Order: sequence, then structure tokens, then C-alpha cells
Amino acid sequence: MLGAGKPVALVCHAPGVLRDVKTVNGYPAVQGKAVTGFTNTEEQAAGLTKIVPFLVEDMLRANGGNYSKVADWQPYVVQDGLLITGQNPASSEPAAKELLEKLSLLATAK
Repeated sequence: MLGAGKPVALVCHAPGVLRDVKTVNGYPAVQGKAVTGFTNTEEQAAGLTKIVPFLVEDMLRANGGNYSKVADWQPYVVQDGLLITGQNPASSEPAAKELLEKLSLLATAK
């Protein structure tokens, strides 16, 4: 979707789908991008650090993402170009609003 010029919004654990996604040049899709996702401390508080296959925060950082976060369980959304990421479930509504705004801007630009 990103390669096709379409906006993508991912919240909580969903940014994990970008773990193996590469750009057409072979770089991680999140490399150099401002991103967020479920934090290591939120995962720890949920008691899932030993259950999930990888930690979203660690993966985003390892793939070169410019990861940022706020206090655990607070809504937080980061947008970088067409990529919109939210930190946790509380970020769902603000991420959806960002996506709708981006879609609206793209529609009026045509």
C-alpha cells in the first residue's frame, strides 16, 4: 500500500506487520520514518513479553525506525508521510482521525 502511494494506519501491535517489509530499494519500510507502536513496558505490564514472538518497540528500532512514545496506555499517534502509527489501543480513535484527514487531503488533491 505504501509503495502504491496509499496511506496506511497501524495501531498497537499492528506495526509488527512491517517487520519484514522492504522498500523497492530493499531497505526496511520503517527505516528513517517516525513511528510508534506498543511499548516494551506496556508489553511487560500485560505480562506478554515471554509470549509474543517479538517486541514491537524493539523491532521498529532495529529496523531503523525513529521510534517515540509517551507514558504507557496514553493515546499517541505519529504520522510520517503516508505511514500513521499509534502506540496502543487508546490510540485507535486519534489514528483513525489522522487516516481520515489524510484520505480527505489526498482526495481533494486529485
